[in-house]
Amino acid sequence: MASTSMFQRPLTPTSSISSSGMSDAGTTFKESTGKSVLSTALHVIRTERDALTALEDLYENDSVAQDGLNNAVNVISKSVNCGGKVVVSGVGKSGKIGMKIVATMNSFGVKSAFLHPTEALHGDLGMIGDNDTMLIITFSGRTAEILALLPYLPPKLSLIAVTSHTSLPTCTLFDSRLSGHSILLPAPIPVSEVQSFGVAAPTTSTTVALALTDALAIAVARRLHLDPSIVFQGYHPGGAIGRNNVLLSKGTAISNAAVADF
Repeated sequence: MASTSMFQRPLTPTSSISSSGMSDAGTTFKESTGKSVLSTALHVIRTERDALTALEDLYENDSVAQDGLNNAVNVISKSVNCGGKVVVSGVGKSGKIGMKIVATMNSFGVKSAFLHPTEALHGDLGMIGDNDTMLIITFSGRTAEILALLPYLPPKLSLIAVTSHTSLPTCTLFDSRLSGHSILLPAPIPVSEVQSFGVAAPTTSTTVALALTDALAIAVARRLHLDPSIVFQGYHPGGAIGRNNVLLSKGTAISNAAVADF
């Protein structure tokens, strides 16, 4: 008797399709599949759009969110002006968002580095300097690896948290932090991902975190630099963006020369 594998993939439900390739509703399998794909994609896009609209409303009207954003910009700007940097940490998809914000901040001359919380406990804590600011991304605010890291952070290190929590008292990330060194950047979503998509995959939550950290990066860049676009051009010589920067620079040089000749 042939042996069967102990491990089998879960069965995938199949549509009711006749031998002629027509469904019970009278449409072809290709048409039915195409409509399903488009419907799913539009549902995801609309759900994430609605979450971004809710985030905009929150920061437009909520004093906790507004104070958090202002304080975060002030603290990061002070760190950078004192020779420090932003140390960003997160796990899983939140960690990927963290890596993206590090890249964005560095492109604006806002010195940043990514710290994996597990690696931090195995020696990478040494990257944290006296003038640094910590930015943590965790939707739940209960990520085990992040909670394990917190006791080993310098007590006076300013801690910014991008999380679903909308008030400091409910966020356990700040329980052991000194007063005045805790900054909350609320990033909730109006409908859970399980309710929206039937699975707790980071989708809406990471979209909101990405938008909020992008907003933070641009706000800090404008606080630190008179013209962030010039700084960005200097740090981005490669790719299509770099080529456009060269053309813009040449155009500016020609314009200036023309003015001088006149």
